[in-house]
Amino acid sequence: MKSVPVWIWYTALRVLLFAVPLAVLLMAGVNVWVSTAIAALFGLSASLIFLRRARESMSSDLYAARHRETPVVHEDAEAEDAAIERGADER
Repeated sequence: MKSVPVWIWYTALRVLLFAVPLAVLLMAGVNVWVSTAIAALFGLSASLIFLRRARESMSSDLYAARHRETPVVHEDAEAEDAAIERGADER
């Protein structure tokens, strides 16, 4: 079983950190615009404080993906390249 990628966890937690305070404020009868602004500020602050490890892990994964020593070659790409080379050799 594959584990869930870090960026999915991070995104889901960021959405929850915004949606839960927004729902609580709206149920309390606070104005929609004020509720949204407060929930956004709370979500940003809480994610900076509590999601540091997930953010650092995600950024290191992104850095590693962008700065690979050798490019990732997929099986389909290899098969297509081989077919193109066979076609060029036959001509």
